[in-house]
Amino acid sequence: MNIVLLGAPGAGKGTQAQRLVAEYGLAHISTGDLLRAAVKAQSKLGKEAKGYMDAGRLVPDKLVINLVKERLQEDDAKRGFILDGFPRNSQQAVVLDSELKDMGIDLDVALLVDVRPEVIINRLSSRRTCRECGYTAQAGVDACPRCGGEMYQRDDDKPETIAQRLETYGNKTAPLVEYYAGHGILKQVDGDRDVNEVYADVKSLLGL
Repeated sequence: MNIVLLGAPGAGKGTQAQRLVAEYGLAHISTGDLLRAAVKAQSKLGKEAKGYMDAGRLVPDKLVINLVKERLQEDDAKRGFILDGFPRNSQQAVVLDSELKDMGIDLDVALLVDVRPEVIINRLSSRRTCRECGYTAQAGVDACPRCGGEMYQRDDDKPETIAQRLETYGNKTAPLVEYYAGHGILKQVDGDRDVNEVYADVKSLLGL
């Protein structure tokens, strides 16, 4: 099964993706992770991406799609994948569909994890991140359980910044949701609830 995962920052997409990966062996393809890994490995695409990132510019869609295509050729992705973080708008979705078609790959589901803005602001503003490894936990955890690093609140996780991010997300993503609805593959789950309830509904929606 090939899935595009949709939802605002803090909607709990990553948690649901991790459970699907653990239970069904799908490849979790996060474009953020792909970019960081490519830069760290100093691959050709990574060096190109780093040039844009160092200049404070957005990495071009074509470069991101090339990273995704490269990742899709790995063995685990052939069993099915969850694409997380891309596409971010309907223009990117059109390009992605074209590239996947050339590879003989179809998307089965666009899964939207829908959460009210006030719930997301509360979730993210109480989140702390490890300076060393990026592990996230709730406020009150002073040392990273994974590596022992310092936990801190990212600027992105402050309430005023979260509100701006949600506004940007809403403006760009509403047409993307409509795009996949128009293609008849959009499925939506209420992400405001306990993660176990959400996951049960996700599996039901996906027919798993």
